[in-house]
Parts: sequence; structure tokens; C-alpha cells
Amino acid sequence: MAERFTIDVISDVICPWCFLGKRRLDVALAAMDKDVFIRWRPYLLDPTIPPQGLDRQQYMLDKFGAERLQTIHDPLIEAGQEIGVPYNFDLITRTPNTLDAHRLIRWAHTVERQTELVERLFMAYWSEGKDVGNRDVLAQCAGEAGINAEQIREFLDTEQDVAETHAEIEHATNIGVTGVPTFILAQSYALVGAQSPEVLADAILRVSKEVAEG
Repeated sequence: MAERFTIDVISDVICPWCFLGKRRLDVALAAMDKDVFIRWRPYLLDPTIPPQGLDRQQYMLDKFGAERLQTIHDPLIEAGQEIGVPYNFDLITRTPNTLDAHRLIRWAHTVERQTELVERLFMAYWSEGKDVGNRDVLAQCAGEAGINAEQIREFLDTEQDVAETHAEIEHATNIGVTGVPTFILAQSYALVGAQSPEVLADAILRVSKEVAEG
């Protein structure tokens, strides 16, 4: 029996293009009859964000300036409308540190709920404006994704998977990842950016054929 085709998706919960990329991957996979295993890998879009997070408006002003900030979300809103990504930028008040979110996503692999959790976290932050750096919010999202929320709340108060998550983030940097989302197909071919469903589907089919042919 052939092994499932694996896609490693390197992303960050606070990357709006990663949310778009996830939804586009959903569309690509829905259009093909293929057994695909998705693994979600961590990346810190901004490692300098403190554990308590930052005020969103001030953070964006400092990063992009008032003039650019007026239109910076326009391409995302337009792209999101095409595929049903419900961005609500005005609801977001915090830019969180996402280390705990990545620890939770990593843990979710053990109960095979990674993709469900990632979707829930993207929705919580980008559509509902929830602070996904807050451990109570993370536990609630876990529960809504079919994971034991009480167990997760206890897990987040430990140091479990902190070192391992940092090591994964460092590995992404070491293999040359400088932007997300990055889709690594069959551990051999990388696609960077929120590619269209057509581009993703074409690449998946092409690489899977190459893998099958050896």
C-alpha cells in the first residue's frame, strides 16, 4: 500500500496570508481524489513580540506607518472574498505572541486534530478578533476543535513542548524558510506564499507522480 502524500505547511496563526493559503489548500484538495496527510509546522512571523502581546493598532503603525496602513489589507480582503475567508481586521485589538498556539498545534498532532485546530485558531483571530496568545482562549479553541479543553489548559501551564517548538521554528529557518505560508510537498518540493488552488493542485499532482515513479 502506497504511503499517504505528505504536505508540511509552515505557517503562523497571525499571518493573514497563511489563513488564505490554508483555505486555498482546502479547495485544491477537495477537487482531487488523493489521500493527503497535512502536518502543520510552526513559524514566528515576528519573534520580538513579547509573551503578553502588543496593542494591534500601535504595532501596525510602528511597522507600516499611517499612510500604508490605510490600504495594506485591501489585497487580502479582495482575495479573501473570492474564496470565503471572513477577515474582520477591525475586531483585532492585540498582536499576540504565538508560541503557545504553536505548542498547542504541535500537541494536536497526537490526537490527529491539527487541521481542525488550525482552522479554528485562524477563525478565532482573523474573523472574531480573539487574542490567541491568551491561554484561556487557546483552551476554548481547542475544545471547539474537538480536543479536551481542560487538559489543554493544564498543558499550556507547563513547559511541555516549548523547547521542541523552538527547535522546529529554528529548523524552518535553517532550511531557508523566510516567508509563510510555505508548503513542502513530500519533503522535497517547496511552494512559498498563498498560492492559488490551481497552482497548489498542479504541484501536488506533479510531485506525487514524481514520487510514485521513484
